[in-house]
Amino acid sequence: MRYAETGYILEVDLSTGNIERVETDPKWTELYLGGLGTNAKILWDRVPPDIDPFDPDNLFIVSPGLLDGTIVTGANRTILTSYSPQTRLMGFSMMGGFFGPELKYAGYDKIVIRGKAPDLVYLWIHNDKVEIRDASHLKGKGAYETAALIREELNDPKIQVMAIGLAGENRVYFASVEHDRSSASRLGLGAVMGSKNLKAIAVRGTNSLNIAKPDKLWELCDQVLKYIEWRVKNPIKGVPAILSLIGSPQEMMLYDEKWHTTAFAWGHARVRRKDFWNEEREKEWAKTQRERIERLVSCYNCPMRCGAIIKHPKLSTHRYMMKCYTKLTYVMAAMADDLEFGFEIAGRAHNYGVDGFTAPQVMAFAIELYENGILTDKDLPNFPKDNRERFFYLLDKIVRREGIGDVLANGVYWAARQIGKGAEKFDHNTTKKHEQMTIKLGMLNPMYFLMYATGEKGNITQIEGQIPQAPLPKDYREEFVKDWPHVPTGKEERFKKFILEWGDEGKVYPFWPPIDLLCELVEWQEIMHYIDDSTGICAGLSSFPIKPPYHIHNLPLIISAATGLDIDEDTLWEIATRNRNLVRAINIRRGLKREDEKPPEDHWKKRFPEYEEKLLTEYYKYRGWNEKGIPTVETLKKLKLDYVAEDFIKRGILKEDKES
Repeated sequence: MRYAETGYILEVDLSTGNIERVETDPKWTELYLGGLGTNAKILWDRVPPDIDPFDPDNLFIVSPGLLDGTIVTGANRTILTSYSPQTRLMGFSMMGGFFGPELKYAGYDKIVIRGKAPDLVYLWIHNDKVEIRDASHLKGKGAYETAALIREELNDPKIQVMAIGLAGENRVYFASVEHDRSSASRLGLGAVMGSKNLKAIAVRGTNSLNIAKPDKLWELCDQVLKYIEWRVKNPIKGVPAILSLIGSPQEMMLYDEKWHTTAFAWGHARVRRKDFWNEEREKEWAKTQRERIERLVSCYNCPMRCGAIIKHPKLSTHRYMMKCYTKLTYVMAAMADDLEFGFEIAGRAHNYGVDGFTAPQVMAFAIELYENGILTDKDLPNFPKDNRERFFYLLDKIVRREGIGDVLANGVYWAARQIGKGAEKFDHNTTKKHEQMTIKLGMLNPMYFLMYATGEKGNITQIEGQIPQAPLPKDYREEFVKDWPHVPTGKEERFKKFILEWGDEGKVYPFWPPIDLLCELVEWQEIMHYIDDSTGICAGLSSFPIKPPYHIHNLPLIISAATGLDIDEDTLWEIATRNRNLVRAINIRRGLKREDEKPPEDHWKKRFPEYEEKLLTEYYKYRGWNEKGIPTVETLKKLKLDYVAEDFIKRGILKEDKES
């Protein structure tokens, strides 16, 4: 009997119309858990490393996490995986909501889609009944409209739908996949879905899952819920308000935006406005937010209401889901000062299906090129004078790939090189061809340098977490380390000393702790994300917040009780490390090189090139990689990735002897 998982994958070939229910090897669960881990294994085994992301033989994988559908609080993430049209590397993006658990209840741990339908279709899954259905009537419809029309057509309001909008249909490189309560936004997987003529996937499941030790799992989950309740009443002191709790940063619940609006960069990630926030602005924005938020909402089996249903009279759908920093990305990129504008354009962008971090930067990039004479009125006919109107203009052009929008739809990196005429100089906020958070800081932070440079996701919020983002005020440090059970075994005193002395010159110099300590801190943060992305637990309850309810000590107990696997802390750490190295191996086969591993060029005002190279070298060594950032034969074999080592030797990427 399989516990916490169904033991089946749904294989769909859109070119032939063939649909199969395939039993999976339980050994894979032991080695990779599920979600991202098993997605990576499938991608490695079945997709040639030189394939184009839009090739019909490229796979599009939809995978609930291993614990989705169980009683584990916040286990609701769906991990989408393919090759990214933007980075050309492995792309994986997570969404919450209800889709993942519903797919498990329908009887599937994963959907693996290949091929390309002759015409636009959607996939309908109702337990054992699976159909590829005509979607010609959905062509050009927004993602939210599509979901509503499918539920109406199938006459069931409980159906869970993930869909693309116009951007996905037109293969915009940063097209998202939208779901009622969440979206998989980053790395353009909506474009891959569109390249297969797949408009949506709808699922309804009424089965149940087996649990290995239900009484034990109930006890552990009850402890998690009690901790969540306590943390909500006892926020962390000395950090920004939106980070003092748990869940996704509480942008929808709180109104104080001093931290984001004064510390992050405006325009095309250029301008810091340190005096922007004041009492009058806070009152004005709070009034707008109260008017636009209909209610706060949660994802499946989660008490934290991180998201909100936004209502807006100017939108065709009238309502959409928003959470976190998206309410500000368009406002700040357009230099708009107007939160009402942010709610309106974000709603339109969600329905079109574009990434709320990349899209605003692409539009700000276009405006900067226009203001510098690189783009002209010929490129942007009837271009409005007001930035807010310019953003609406550019959004419509991009999602339709009309005129200059056809170039901008490829993202800043590719667009800059297609436009030429010096546009490349304005590509200053991408890493591995992917737009990053709009942050401009002073002195280099080496810990964040390593996370930005070496992270496979290309998205800092999927790497950071567990520790404060900056030194705590001295008054709060002792209190912080007294209650910090989350630290990995054997690291307690070392990590606590770091928190106590971080920011004190002469001890741990403000941003220059020893490199070996940096490596340990970065590894810990990243490992937690890889655990979440395989189990399906929301990062907002585990890897991202400071002092979350899930940590390296209780997660092995929870996974074991749910699945029946014999997992302890060391085993779980090894599985996450295996998954992390497998993802890296896929990217190395795709051409990832050491010179690609660098943060945005002006992310920090003061940089230290020689030190940064030393950081990379030492971190590679710490992770068991050679000087090129490639896992060594020894490392791969230790992690039971012998098949990767053999492939690398065959391709000449590694030599049979030790490191390279």
